Amino acid sequence: MDIQADKPQQPMKSTANATCDTQLPGSTIGMVGGGQLGRMFAVAAAAMGYRVVIFTDTENSPASHVADQTIVGDLNDQDAIDRFAQQSDVITLEFENIPATTIARCREFAPTYPSASVLATAQDRLIEKTTFQEAGLPVTPFRKVNDTDSLKAAAIELGWPLIIKTARSGYDGKGQHRLESADHADQVQWSAAPEWIAEKCITFDKEVSVIVARTPDGRCESFPIFENTHSNHILDISVAPAELSATLSQEARRIAVAAAQTIDIVGLLCVEFFVSGDHVLINEVAPRPHNSGHLTIEGCETSQFEQHVRAVCNLPLGSTQQRTPTAAMANLLGDLWTAEGQAPDWMAALADPGVSLHLYGKSQAKSARKMGHLTITGNDRDSVVKRVSEARARLRPPNNSHAQADS
Repeated sequence: MDIQADKPQQPMKSTANATCDTQLPGSTIGMVGGGQLGRMFAVAAAAMGYRVVIFTDTENSPASHVADQTIVGDLNDQDAIDRFAQQSDVITLEFENIPATTIARCREFAPTYPSASVLATAQDRLIEKTTFQEAGLPVTPFRKVNDTDSLKAAAIELGWPLIIKTARSGYDGKGQHRLESADHADQVQWSAAPEWIAEKCITFDKEVSVIVARTPDGRCESFPIFENTHSNHILDISVAPAELSATLSQEARRIAVAAAQTIDIVGLLCVEFFVSGDHVLINEVAPRPHNSGHLTIEGCETSQFEQHVRAVCNLPLGSTQQRTPTAAMANLLGDLWTAEGQAPDWMAALADPGVSLHLYGKSQAKSARKMGHLTITGNDRDSVVKRVSEARARLRPPNNSHAQADS
């Protein structure tokens, strides 16, 4: 089904100074996916004069609230794909678990970034890790496993404990286990996935991420390094810049750019690292905007979402300099709402005039579901982390019980 927003017609596209790979303001950008990343992308694109058409399999999706048009249909439905792609001058995506065949079909109508081959790499942790390892980039040691015997063989080389993940799908800790010994192998339901990856359990000092933007002609820019803390495998707070030595910061950004070049991505790539002593190791990558980069909306001269627009449209990339010495973001999960649906106390959080609120327009709050985030900028790292944490703490209504479990 098509949902057409009642919006004024955009100005005609200009072709002055354009190349065959450049889409200037006035063009239509197609976005596969209707979640919060697509929503924030659409807002940034609209501010630059682009039209955005969303292709999603979900009615009333967050991105549909702000897009010019939304096409709702199965992501494997060729007719729906064609209706979407025919309207787009360039196509991109907001999450990586999209059928590669869908992206390949989109490419028949318009330049599509990232490509189906990039998705094929990012959708399979074994292929992803092998690709970077063969390119000489540092990754967490890993082995392919698919049953208890192969797990025990991997442990001989990697040692216990091990982190076991499904090779495909899974996010925010889903589809993975920490196993202390072979006695715990029965925790894994091997039949749930055809292939699994066993990774050495790394003792790390902190987790950081680097977001790189890359254009069709190979220009790259990286954002400041974000330092991330997690709770129950879900990102909790990000702060930039990370507390790293200049040498280690330079190395992390170099590796992230090399990773983007290795898989030939166009758009954004987030590289998540473990920092261990004087080394950084690639943990995972995501070929799209990333939760840790949300603080760039207020914190950097160019947000990750505007940079995504610039990259896929082959425009000059924006400055990634921070506006203030430090910035922090705190995720807002569905647990902040009561089981009866009572909303958090927005007035209490916004009592701090430096706090910015971003809500994603999701219709139902569920436990562990990302519903929005808060950001704050300032001069002192400890102060901004404290203030954003306190603002979030003030959100919870009195006597709040957790929202229902996410399904």
